[in-house]
Amino acid sequence: MNFVLGEAGLNVWNERQKVENRKSDDARSESDIDYGRIIHSTSFRRLQSKTQILNLGDSDFYRTRLTHSLEVAQIAAGLVKHLRKSFPNHPVTAELPEHSLIQAIGSAHDLGHPPFGHGGEVALNYCMRVAANPNEAGRNGNGVITDIAKAGFEGNGQTLRILSRLEAFSKAHGANLTRRTLLGILKYPVAYSKAAHPARVPKLHDGPSTLRIIDTQASKPPKCYMDCETDVVDWILHPLPQSDRDLFQTVTGEDGKHAKSLYKSLDCTIMDVADDISYGVHDLEDAIAMQLITRDAFEKEVTAGDCESFIAMLNKNHKDKRGNDVHREIVDGLFGPSGDRKMFISMLVGYFITDARYVDDDRFETPLLRHRVRLGDDRVRLLKAFQDVVRKHVIKSPRVQHMEFKGQGMVVAVFEALQSDPERLLPEDVFPLYEKSGGDLRIICDFVAGMTDGYLIRTYERLFSPGAGSVFDRL
Repeated sequence: MNFVLGEAGLNVWNERQKVENRKSDDARSESDIDYGRIIHSTSFRRLQSKTQILNLGDSDFYRTRLTHSLEVAQIAAGLVKHLRKSFPNHPVTAELPEHSLIQAIGSAHDLGHPPFGHGGEVALNYCMRVAANPNEAGRNGNGVITDIAKAGFEGNGQTLRILSRLEAFSKAHGANLTRRTLLGILKYPVAYSKAAHPARVPKLHDGPSTLRIIDTQASKPPKCYMDCETDVVDWILHPLPQSDRDLFQTVTGEDGKHAKSLYKSLDCTIMDVADDISYGVHDLEDAIAMQLITRDAFEKEVTAGDCESFIAMLNKNHKDKRGNDVHREIVDGLFGPSGDRKMFISMLVGYFITDARYVDDDRFETPLLRHRVRLGDDRVRLLKAFQDVVRKHVIKSPRVQHMEFKGQGMVVAVFEALQSDPERLLPEDVFPLYEKSGGDLRIICDFVAGMTDGYLIRTYERLFSPGAGSVFDRL
């Protein structure tokens, strides 16, 4: 492999922030260790009680953040195997991640998502505006951010923070993962302060109201890492030539919108493709099984044109089983008995995986940045059609948005209650961290972001519902 070696002759991408002494009888690779730490972490276990799309408790069928993460890890591993088999002579194939490494990255990619998913993310980004400007954010919840480096919350950035700061495998470096694992998890290599548009300040809705309602568009965070992890990102990117680092952290912006990063590492693109496949196919499966998308709506919005290459694949590989209207057969299968639906879901996942290919960018010198993975345009078209129909009929539906709206309100209420009197209300193991930090609201944000949906609801009820809570409750 064409990896840079450190002073001790070790692969720098296998280095950890804190050097660890391995026992001589430890047969694990560095990636094996990282994978073990992730799946045995508190944050990973909490994903079983965090929302994917549908709200927990509505059914025991659909996916949670935990089952979604397991599926992303499995699909990512399948992508790596496909690339090894299909492109054995490509220069980067020898540098593809080993099984435990891509499993680690796939399993960890959603660790930072707060209770109630993206609704909770918006709520915490709104709450953290005060950390940037405690004196000017008045009771109406609006104000000008004066120190943006202290502001903000973003779920992918919180994943990096959990793994590099908060997990308990080391005193100061979280899970103390290898540099390559953290590079694979670094989905957006730009700091909050550089990505946030100065005019898009988190705020409440304007106008008179008896309710304090978050302006979700203004309060949506940029895709980024938080500035408090800048030193971690500097360490991750340290082996890169300066030209690679500068290009890797390039952003592009549009008028009135947050800036966006342009590049991801090889491992991160594999995980990202796997995440897109899982989101597009498996969330669709849940929505159909729960009867949240009608057959008519699906047939109208996911057209035969969208399915053209999938239809061609079916005709080629299963010609003896196909009739004259294959698009109708696909719809029949997805909306038919559960066994037929599962067969088509499995075929779709394989259809996407086997189309993965490399994209090379010779402007980068480092192999992990020069080469990325993507799907072909026809696959992207069908995947987007699946994602669009789920977004329209499920994610943006009133039945889901009601729960997200309520969840946002509970997140803000719990955060502001804890902020109002931390010594009185923070748990006994959290307040010392807050006190030691000098009153940094990031500690409260970490605590709330780490809550499961159920724990957040119980905390809200204990604080605000007269009939709920007991001195014997475990905080």
